[in-house]
Amino acid sequence: MRRALRPCSIQRRPPATEPPPPVSPPWYAAPRSTLPPASEADPLLVAASEVALALPVHPAPLPAAAPAPLLRLLPAFTSAHFLSLLHRNPLSVPPLPLLSLFRVLLASPPGFFRHTPASFLSMSYHLHSHRLHHLALPLLRLLASRLGRDSPQRLLEQLLSAVSHDDPAPLVWELAKAYADEGLLPDACSLLLLALHRGVHVPVPAWSGIMSRLPAVSEAYAFYLQLLGAGVPPEAKLFNVLMRDMIRSGELASARTVFDEMLRRGVRPTVVSFNTLISGMCKAADLDGANVLRGLMVKAGVTPDVYTYGALMQGLCRARRVQDAVEMFEEMCERHVNPNTVLFTTLIDAQFKEGDVAAGLELYREMAARGVQTDLVAYNALVNGLCRARDLKGANDIVEEMRNAGLRPDKVTYTTLIDGCCKEGELDMAMEMKQEMLDEGVALDEVTYTALISGLSKAGRSVEAERVLCEMAEVGLEPDNTTYTMVIDAFCKNGDVRTGFKLLKEMQNKGRKLGVVTYNVVMNGFCRLGQLKNADMLLNAMLNIGVSPDDITYNILLDGHCKHGKVRDAEELKSAKGMISDFGAYTSLINEVVKKKPTKSYHDNR
Repeated sequence: MRRALRPCSIQRRPPATEPPPPVSPPWYAAPRSTLPPASEADPLLVAASEVALALPVHPAPLPAAAPAPLLRLLPAFTSAHFLSLLHRNPLSVPPLPLLSLFRVLLASPPGFFRHTPASFLSMSYHLHSHRLHHLALPLLRLLASRLGRDSPQRLLEQLLSAVSHDDPAPLVWELAKAYADEGLLPDACSLLLLALHRGVHVPVPAWSGIMSRLPAVSEAYAFYLQLLGAGVPPEAKLFNVLMRDMIRSGELASARTVFDEMLRRGVRPTVVSFNTLISGMCKAADLDGANVLRGLMVKAGVTPDVYTYGALMQGLCRARRVQDAVEMFEEMCERHVNPNTVLFTTLIDAQFKEGDVAAGLELYREMAARGVQTDLVAYNALVNGLCRARDLKGANDIVEEMRNAGLRPDKVTYTTLIDGCCKEGELDMAMEMKQEMLDEGVALDEVTYTALISGLSKAGRSVEAERVLCEMAEVGLEPDNTTYTMVIDAFCKNGDVRTGFKLLKEMQNKGRKLGVVTYNVVMNGFCRLGQLKNADMLLNAMLNIGVSPDDITYNILLDGHCKHGKVRDAEELKSAKGMISDFGAYTSLINEVVKKKPTKSYHDNR
């Protein structure tokens, strides 16, 4: 009999649940594949990690002495262990505590621990890879300063080893900057060249930054040629920068050499290339060469722009070839190249200097018609031109237009107007402008004060001239000898030789080295008043301090004796003018022709 089968309940397995997603390690941890199990971690590395985690981190200051747990490790903990700690990082220590540990080890007592170039580079790379570039650079600077000159080749090998399979270019760039910061520019250049020869793709900003720090443009050019030899592709932009810097240094011939080298290497010059060289040639007055280069520019298919024409026209205006500049302006407009403010200002200024006021104003009107904005420089050129043409009303009208356009007159505007007023004898207007200048907060400079003093002195307003002279000194501007002499001359011509002589003594007390012109002015004042004794005393004083009298000095004295001295034959003294060259000849002549008589004293004029 068959046994009845008992139905058995089938136990179903619960559906398998998906495992939780893996937890990502912190951003500062080493890759998962390099994290060993805790049971396999080197106890020395774990202990060092614990020390690092207990240290204060940047920017907090570190302890003055190494902590006791670290001191217990130091006999056994070496730079090789530190490198292993960076690579393995068993406790996933963030980069800042690792940097603190690095710095504490760096300051450890001699004989306990010593960092190697490899540990410097690995720590710097670790910081750099975590975007802490500003903390990596000081370490690299310290390394570069310790190793000094001729160390790039040795360091490059260790650097390539430190970065392993990653791109070494960023760390090469940082190390090159570190060399440069420590004043080791040749080593910075050497490092970059070695890296390029090893196949490292050094970015353009890395070597262009070092190029810009080289002290001479010739050194920068030599380095650039080495870079090209190391495989860097040539660029017009870098050639343009080199040409610009050479022209600024006055090396026009070298700039042309760079231009020719660019052509030789098959680099097509840009409009900036041509403009840079044309501008340099025009500043050097080589206008024919600049024009030839413009022709080469057109043949190369590069269209001249407003800066090309501007450089050529400035050169023509400097050479007083204004009509040629005007013709070039017309050519530019025919080619539909729109003139800018600088170009109009150049032509306006040139026309005024040629005395063609109408042409200058016509250009100003054309400027407005074309919608080209008139800036402060252009307005100042107009004011200066009208003042030169003695048209003060026109100059003031331009200033009013300037204000209506929302521009305030500056120091140049006011100084030009004040100088124009002084030359036209409108001294009260000049003084009003000076006050207006101060009210608007525009500081007067040496040129402004000198223009006022000159105008007042020439007009015989010596007291006001002296007042402005004192004001100039009070604001911290020191008048020069010429300015002082103008005021002294004004007093002496007004018969106030006492004040003129006082100013001369003031100059001497300030330690100024007075020239013969200043003495001649005071001497002329004495002779005009008949104070021949004082004039002779001043002559002796000049000789005593080493100021040699000139022909004018002796002519002044002879003229004084002719007019105020008692002479047997005045015609004999007059005929001697221009013939006396030294003190001995003067004394001999005076003793011969002058009869002794009492002369007016300086004190008689009180």
